[in-house]
Amino acid sequence: MAGLRARRGPGPGLLALSTLGFCLMLQVSAKRPPKTPPCPPSCSCTRDTAFCVDSKAVPRNLPSEVISLTLVNAAFSEIQDGAFSHLPLLQFLLLNSNKFTLIGDNAFTGLSHLQYLSLANNNLQTLPRDIFRPLDILSDLDLRGNALNCDCKVKWLVEWLAHTNTTVAPIYCASPPRFQEHKVQDLPLREFDCITTDFVLYQTLSSPAVSAEPFLYSSDLYLALAQPGASACTILKWDYVERQLRDYDRIPAPSAVHCKPMVVDSQLYVVVAQLFGGSYIYHWDPNTTRFTKLQDIDPQRVRKPNDLEAFRIDGDWYFAVADSSKAGATSLYRWNQNGFYSHQALHAWHRDTDLEFVDGEGKPRLIVSSSSQAPVIYQWSRTQKQFVAQGEVTQVPDAQAVKHFRAGRDSYLCLSRYIGDSKILRWEGTRFSEVQALPSRGSLALQPFLVGGRRYLALGSDFSFTQIYQWDEGRQKFVRFQELAVQAPRAFCYMPAGDAQLLLAPSFKGQTLVYRHVVVDLSA
Repeated sequence: MAGLRARRGPGPGLLALSTLGFCLMLQVSAKRPPKTPPCPPSCSCTRDTAFCVDSKAVPRNLPSEVISLTLVNAAFSEIQDGAFSHLPLLQFLLLNSNKFTLIGDNAFTGLSHLQYLSLANNNLQTLPRDIFRPLDILSDLDLRGNALNCDCKVKWLVEWLAHTNTTVAPIYCASPPRFQEHKVQDLPLREFDCITTDFVLYQTLSSPAVSAEPFLYSSDLYLALAQPGASACTILKWDYVERQLRDYDRIPAPSAVHCKPMVVDSQLYVVVAQLFGGSYIYHWDPNTTRFTKLQDIDPQRVRKPNDLEAFRIDGDWYFAVADSSKAGATSLYRWNQNGFYSHQALHAWHRDTDLEFVDGEGKPRLIVSSSSQAPVIYQWSRTQKQFVAQGEVTQVPDAQAVKHFRAGRDSYLCLSRYIGDSKILRWEGTRFSEVQALPSRGSLALQPFLVGGRRYLALGSDFSFTQIYQWDEGRQKFVRFQELAVQAPRAFCYMPAGDAQLLLAPSFKGQTLVYRHVVVDLSA
């Protein structure tokens, strides 16, 4: 063991020197200045400000502590969503004197500390709705020097300016002409007509159809379609869950031209009018849940039916059949306990095409249109309990279809013509006067209808698209509103189904199209 030498540790002097060096290193490290925050080449930065010129986008690599950002002569035109979300402490944002044309809906999201925003002297024509909603403590806003288009897209701004606590310098409209140079803050909200409507395709029903009749039975909504191509009167039921029309039942009808449902004393009947093979009345049996034939309609009286109209006068139910044959007669049938019986022959030998029942001022009238003469007006005689001829609508030599509507205190007739213009006539107390002519070559169907206070007119054609017109209350005329791609429509039918407002267009050459009426807020 004597030959072994013990290993020695560092001496006292060396240990002291090492300790001193370590302490000096700690002191030098503690006194080193903080690292300079990053700053993009196009910007000049301090710890909490950034001033950027000719930037191609909103700079991303700025210190998160920045509270003031200025962009000048930016080389981009759109401020995108979340453009400043990486600067959550931002209090001052100056974007003036650039060429910005678009701002994203959520461009200022995340800027809960922003107090001052300058968008002056840009190329902004509109602003996204509620763009300033996230800016809870915004105190000053400058929008001057922009060519604002004061249409419905700016309506929200007018409302916001009226209620905000933010100080906003006066801003002016550049367009439209009626608002040019008007102060945005002073625009009356009533001047913004921002609610419009549209008819959008909602459902397509298979097989061509020539008539459509909605009806209520046992609290359910149904639709009867005359579909000669399917050799049936097709009954569909509205599905309130799926919000669609579903097949429900079929009545055999190889040459159906009209299927008219009638609910009499809580019993459902369907009058089936056919070109060939006779016309019939069917009854729905709730016990067997099927339609059974109730009676025939005299084929010697009704030879070539073209339209059906059902109505009630003084508590009694009637239906009338327009006959379009040379030898037939438009006829009236009355319900009598166990069936419908012939009540009156109205109009013989005139090739009648359409019927319209009008019950106004307590005077029931039936208007019969014809392809061979002017429409004839019949008035109900309570003494005779029959219709009595009252006169003709001499302004129109022939009409394929006749419909009526009321606007205010005035009564109007709409008459479609296959050759020549369709006519809108107003009742003047002793006669009708023409108020409008509508181009309608090849028209066999038209229908005025009312949806939520808005009045429309659907006018079909065999040679062009269906035109939807809207009633202009100020001008007391229909103005063209929308075009629908419906081939050879034979009827139009308005059907409210819960909160869905539907327009049905049975087509002779194509499928029956169901359109939904939608309301669009252009200021949204």
